[in-house]
Amino acid sequence: MAGSTYKIIELVGTSDISWEEAAKGAVETAGESLKDLRIAEITKLDMTIDDGKVSAYRARVNVSFKYVR
Repeated sequence: MAGSTYKIIELVGTSDISWEEAAKGAVETAGESLKDLRIAEITKLDMTIDDGKVSAYRARVNVSFKYVR
């Protein structure tokens, strides 16, 4: 039985709306150029504050995809 090998990369997505939109945007953008995405794990959430108000949301996402030989 052969095993599989996966590569994990870190992405950072941003959104003016929410962390969910930031993470979704990062994964969907990566999916345009990477094949066979498997798992996405949100590792960190933060936000940008301007004049005391939240101006943007950021989500760091680890995404794995399978190596193809």
